[in-house]
Amino acid sequence: MNYPIEYILFGASVLLLLSIIASKVASKLSVPALLIFILVGMIAGSEGPGGIEFDDAWAAQLLGVIALAFIIFSGGLHSSWKRVSPVLWSGVSLSTVGVFLTAILVGAFVHFFFDFSILTALLLGAIVSSTDAAAVFSVLGSSGTKLKGGLKDLLEFESASNDPMAVILTLGFVHLITNPEASIWSMVFLLVQQMVLGIVIGFVMGKAIVFKVNRLRLDSEGLYPVLTLSLVIFTYGITASLGGSGFLAVYIAGLIMGGSEFVNKQSLTRFHDGLAWLMQITMFLILGLLVFPSHLVPVIVSGVLISLFLIFIARPIGVFFSLPFAKINLKEKTFISWVGLRGAVPIVLATFPLLAGVPQAEILFNVVFFIVITSVLIQGTTIPLAARWLGVDVPDSKTRTDHVEFEFSYDENTEQVSLIIPGDSPVIGKQVVELQLPESALIMLIERQDTSFVPRGATIIESGDKLLVYAEKADILEVRSILGVHR
Repeated sequence: MNYPIEYILFGASVLLLLSIIASKVASKLSVPALLIFILVGMIAGSEGPGGIEFDDAWAAQLLGVIALAFIIFSGGLHSSWKRVSPVLWSGVSLSTVGVFLTAILVGAFVHFFFDFSILTALLLGAIVSSTDAAAVFSVLGSSGTKLKGGLKDLLEFESASNDPMAVILTLGFVHLITNPEASIWSMVFLLVQQMVLGIVIGFVMGKAIVFKVNRLRLDSEGLYPVLTLSLVIFTYGITASLGGSGFLAVYIAGLIMGGSEFVNKQSLTRFHDGLAWLMQITMFLILGLLVFPSHLVPVIVSGVLISLFLIFIARPIGVFFSLPFAKINLKEKTFISWVGLRGAVPIVLATFPLLAGVPQAEILFNVVFFIVITSVLIQGTTIPLAARWLGVDVPDSKTRTDHVEFEFSYDENTEQVSLIIPGDSPVIGKQVVELQLPESALIMLIERQDTSFVPRGATIIESGDKLLVYAEKADILEVRSILGVHR
């Protein structure tokens, strides 16, 4: 049915407003917002009061891919290489070995206990094998749970980097089903190709985006978000076109940007944060519209059993076998197992068999959708509780220090640097006014332990202080020399 444009715009605005209001209610009830977004979409769908007819799997897949690209980029932008590097190998192992084991175990369970061929069962296992970045970022962010050590960084890195393995396995099994003469080794080659190209292109584009933002003197500040938006799409598009993982590339690019200094960093970060929320709401609404609630009824029993097997057996085995030598204790591994949230990625992947004409594809889609709902409902609502039970959370402190957030407009001749005062620095014990810094240099902020403050002339420099300094590029080396900070 073709709806008038004004009806579509009005309906879209109403759905967005309802989703935002519902997310506020969901936070009060400790229910993940993404579950509310999906339910709003289902209610607005053809079988709900909204009566909106939508069954275009291709359009849903297109919107889902675009939305995931921006969500994953925003996740990388909020992180940095400094935070990710300590958990790199554990994250890579979870996103490869963990995903593979999860897919195989779920596939074997489905094949032996349900009426699916081995390849179709493995295809289902591949579709639900990866954790979802949008779900993990959303639940960890909205729940307010603070985790010990690098657990949050590990979970976010895994969820953003494990999509390539799930995508490759899904496409590989779709290819094997539709082309029985194909070789299994083609999947191995595809995996290596996707990972290598995703990492290389993502790194190059991350550096290129920072360079462009800093050197392309745009006349209007409002054009910078447009620039980064187009470069994110370009990064995904060129990587995927060359046979690499576009999702991995945009995450790496965001990671590089997050650890770099560039013009309008705070405003651009806020823009992409807002865009990620818009994409998340839109994606889950569209996926909610795509499903027919009546089609879920026949798969309730199988969906519950597969979901429980995935949550309590397949995911934990995948986690424990992929982290045998990691410096992570039993309770932390158990918590990682529990935060194996499934979200939009499995639903988007479930559209691939639909478009490829795989037998039983519609049943697969409905089972996957039910598994996602079950995962979010069971795991998503209990993450704070699980963190407390396992002792991996950080209790809220009675005294809270708000970090100062500001943005300073600078040109190509000015540089912002963060310098940590080493223990042998000659300025330790001196006041700021005594430092004799170059005339162009200005100490804007000092971070000391868990406190950030704007320094005064009488502020005494201490070992370990992190100084945010603005200065002309020609004076940066002199600033480093005076402070005793060497590369």
